Amino acid sequence: MKDYHINVFYSDEDACWVADIPDLKSCSAFGDTPEAAVREVQIAKEQWLQVAREKGCPIPKPRYRPATYQRAG
Repeated sequence: MKDYHINVFYSDEDACWVADIPDLKSCSAFGDTPEAAVREVQIAKEQWLQVAREKGCPIPKPRYRPATYQRAG
């Protein structure tokens, strides 16, 4: 089974690592390390999905988003 794509980045403004799941609106979490942010967003994902099921809301299917890199120069 495919799982949801997770973005992880450092926020200078918040001085922490942020992980978010673009397919699940407003599903994000933070941590002192990238690993901690991912652990927290996994918890947030389960809670997001549980609430959506309880309310009968549609649950988006996971979509693959390949990483893109740009060369300098």
